[in-house]
Amino acid sequence: MDRLKAAEVFITIVEQGSLSGAAEKLDMSRAMVTRYLSEMEQWAGVRLLNRTTRKLSLTSAGEGVYQQSLQLNAISQMVPVQQELDAKALSGLVRISCSQSIAQSALSVAISEFMKLYPNMAIDMQISNKSVNLIEERIDLAIRITNQLEPSLIAKPLSTCHSVICASPDFLKGKKQPEKPEDLVLLDCLTYNFFGRSLWVFEKAGMQHSVLVDGRLSANESVFLAEATLQGAGISMQPYYSVANHLASGELVQLLPEYTPMPLGIYAVYTSRQKMPTALRVVIDYLANWFETSPHWHLLMQQRGS
Repeated sequence: MDRLKAAEVFITIVEQGSLSGAAEKLDMSRAMVTRYLSEMEQWAGVRLLNRTTRKLSLTSAGEGVYQQSLQLNAISQMVPVQQELDAKALSGLVRISCSQSIAQSALSVAISEFMKLYPNMAIDMQISNKSVNLIEERIDLAIRITNQLEPSLIAKPLSTCHSVICASPDFLKGKKQPEKPEDLVLLDCLTYNFFGRSLWVFEKAGMQHSVLVDGRLSANESVFLAEATLQGAGISMQPYYSVANHLASGELVQLLPEYTPMPLGIYAVYTSRQKMPTALRVVIDYLANWFETSPHWHLLMQQRGS
C-alpha cells in the first residue's frame, strides 16, 4: 500500500480520535481506514494505538511514528502536484470486477474503445458473479447491478438495468402463454443463484406484483440461463441488454409485456474519492460518459423501448 497515504490516514485517525471520524474526514470507507492502520502497525512492528470502547490513544511507539508521519506529510506537501496527463501520456493499471453479463454485453465494447483512446493504460478485468471485497481482492473498481449498495463504498450511477421475462418459441409451443405473473407458477422457470424458488417482482400501473417461481434448473450466472432459455429449457428473467438481439430476431419471445420487472441500478463502485489515482478517475469518468452517449448502449435501450 502507499506509505504516504497510510501516514496521512494515521495522522487523521489521531487528530479525529476514532477510525470512523477519520473515515468521514477522508471520505473513505471505515474498512479502508482500518486496513491502512493495520499496514502502518505491520510496517512499524508494534502497536501504535491503545484502543478502548471510548477513545483511541497513542502508544509510546505510536507517538514517535505520529511525529515521523507529520514530517513525511509536510515534505509531501512541498512536492508539486502531478499535472493532468493527456490521453497518450496517461499510464497505469486499473483492476475492474464485474459480472459476465455486463462484461459481455457492454464492457467488452466500452473497455475496447477506452484502450484505443489511452494506448498506455492497462486494464485487468476480473469477471465474476461474486460480489468481491474490493480491499481484500485489491480491486480498484467494481461495476455492480443492484438496488442494495454497501454504505461503506462510494457508488457512481452509470445507467439502469431493465429486465424482461422471456422464453423460446419451442418452449412455448403447445402451452398457454402467461397473462399475469401468477400464471408463471404453473410453468418451468429458470431460477437465479440458488436452487428452488425465486421471488420475481413486477410493476403495472403503479401497483407492485410479486410471485414465487420455481423450476428444475438454477444457476448463479445470467449468461448461462440466457443460453438455456434459447435452448428451450424454460422461462427466465434476463437483463434486457443480454437478450435484446435474440428478441429482435425472434429467437426469444417477451412474456408479460404489460408487467415491468423491477429495474436495477448499474453503478461504478470504489472505496474512496480522497486522492484518487488519475488512472482510476479517468476510467470512472469515461464509463459514465460511455453509458450516457454510446451508440451501442443506446441501441439496446431503443430496442427495449420499441
